[in-house]
Amino acid sequence: MIWTALVPLKSEAARKSRLAMRLAPAERIALSHALLGRLTTALRAVPRIGSIVLLTDAPPTGWNERWILDRDRGLNAELEEARSVLETPLVVIHPDLPLVEPDDLEFLIDAAEEIGCAIAPDRHGEGTNALAMARPASLAFQFGTDSFARHCGTPGVAITSVRRLGLSLDCDTPGDLDRAIAEGFVAP
Repeated sequence: MIWTALVPLKSEAARKSRLAMRLAPAERIALSHALLGRLTTALRAVPRIGSIVLLTDAPPTGWNERWILDRDRGLNAELEEARSVLETPLVVIHPDLPLVEPDDLEFLIDAAEEIGCAIAPDRHGEGTNALAMARPASLAFQFGTDSFARHCGTPGVAITSVRRLGLSLDCDTPGDLDRAIAEGFVAP
């Protein structure tokens, strides 16, 4: 099975806003670029991922993959629109995973191919960092507060949870960044 990876990327001004008390705007942008670079490197190393598509208002300089315009209608609406034009199966993955490795992505895809849908929560078990759907039309996107529970509670959809450090540790807060650095992430 060949998968498409869909990566939602906030506008430059909105990236890593919860780190504003710690990092200057240029540092937050550099961090978001480094994290996106790490994710795309990991995605490219997975043979079953045939394409990477960025969902954003404007792709970063040097982006040579496909991208879909984010029209600022909200993440879930934008993802639904993107899904309607993309091939299946689909992995939706956020670009703020400082420790993500190809093995993490392989594990997620293996689980989705076995069950139909696999979800990787954040390290707090509240948010959704990645969602792999072998048959994506069956699951509505519900990103936002408590998205992990909302996704898992979708009636009639078989979902398995994948808990791996590379998929659970995102870089949203200063504490997350400190944890990532302690685990070996080298921040720009």
